[in-house]
Amino acid sequence: MNGTKGGRGRRVVLWRHGQTSWNLERRFQGSTDIELTGTGVAQARRAARLLAALQPDAIVASDLRRAAATAGELAALTRLEVSHDAALRETYAGAWQGLTHEEILAQYGEQYAAWKRGEPVRRGGGELETEVADRAAPVVLHHADKLPDDGTLVVVSHGGTIRTTIGRLLGLEAHHWEGLGGLSNCCWSVLGEGARGWRLLEHNAGTLPEPVLGDDD
Repeated sequence: MNGTKGGRGRRVVLWRHGQTSWNLERRFQGSTDIELTGTGVAQARRAARLLAALQPDAIVASDLRRAAATAGELAALTRLEVSHDAALRETYAGAWQGLTHEEILAQYGEQYAAWKRGEPVRRGGGELETEVADRAAPVVLHHADKLPDDGTLVVVSHGGTIRTTIGRLLGLEAHHWEGLGGLSNCCWSVLGEGARGWRLLEHNAGTLPEPVLGDDD
């Protein structure tokens, strides 16, 4: 699935939301609706100034508050309306949601290990990564297809959802998606339209001097 119409030169920026209190606690958020911290808001404002310079044509975001608020900072600068879509939410992870990284290792160690090995795992009884890509990637392609030639779409979402979407759009097999690595809060990856489909131009760009903290580690 690449969804490209050769030679149009479109670009998709996949931007992870700013910091939340659960990120700091290394607590698995999944689809839980957690707000940005003050630091997260500041991260979003800083990143928005950089992304506004790309002169995006459209913004689409997860409807969870942490992503919607992040998108709002870019919308304020660009005067673009944000299209919110629940299909861009983070992976639903059932019983894992709300647990810290250490608690997940203690209670679901083998499930965690199998996931890290690239096996299809319903973490906490939730979604498979391929199911996340099944819902999120078509939304990205739908909005990308509406771009003008050489246009730019900004997608504001979550670490796990962005990684699976990138993997799907690049045509990688699911067990290789882990190799993409995580995104730091308010950092982004860029896909560009090439002759043979989408290709990864930048990954985890705009990295701040903090480690990757979140669901996708």
